[in-house]
Amino acid sequence: GAMSVDSITDLSDNASKLLEALQLSHPHELDPRRSRGKKKPLSLNPISWQVPRVVDRCCTHLETHGLQTVGIFRVGSSKKRVQQLREEFDQGLDVFLDEHQSVHDVAALLKEFLRDMPDSLIPRELYGAFLSTATMEGPAQLDTLQLLLFLLPPCHSDTLLRLLRFLGEVARHAERSWDPEGREIPGNKMTISNLATVFGPNILRKEKPGEKEASALNFEDSAAIILVLQRLIEHHHSLFMVSPEMQCDVLRRLFQTDPDVIEYLLRRK
Repeated sequence: GAMSVDSITDLSDNASKLLEALQLSHPHELDPRRSRGKKKPLSLNPISWQVPRVVDRCCTHLETHGLQTVGIFRVGSSKKRVQQLREEFDQGLDVFLDEHQSVHDVAALLKEFLRDMPDSLIPRELYGAFLSTATMEGPAQLDTLQLLLFLLPPCHSDTLLRLLRFLGEVARHAERSWDPEGREIPGNKMTISNLATVFGPNILRKEKPGEKEASALNFEDSAAIILVLQRLIEHHHSLFMVSPEMQCDVLRRLFQTDPDVIEYLLRRK
């Protein structure tokens, strides 16, 4: 019979990768309201939700206090306060962001973190592949983007999804609106296009931070980066969802090659 598997570390590398392919299978796991305050693994993924604390806390703070801030991500911040927050996170302190922190400082910290990652959120090895989707249109473009997203390591995939979900929420508040009493709620003026322009070069990078040509993007690459990030923001809910057909294909392969993994999955359910 199949050997008992109780830990992801007992599985072969091949089986681990197949399990990672199932990590975003359930729509309810994309809804932060369902799991707020809970730290539980995704239903089919033995690896827990992997988002750096600084990213999650910055996004949560800005979702709570910054959605109506005009020009968020484009207005200057206090370099001294941003540096202090950065050092606190670097030291592993449990940094609590509340209404007393400036929205612009927290926004600058989030941008700095993404900019200074040793390897960008979308790894450099996939830079050219992601950029090539800018010349595609319609379903072909979205299908290709989805397959490329499936190649991301789980920590990159989880963090990118958290960021895109946040950016989508910012864009929803770009235009002014009115509350039930008829009072005007100002828009932040950060459309999807504006957000893609600000965040694109920090997420899709060809060079490491500090390398000579890191900021010397040609016009074609810059335009492609912005377009790709626009598509990721617009369609993140569907792009990060594993289709039932693909799940069946993965499970069928597991049954043929690693039946012990099937037993592991069934026990976890």
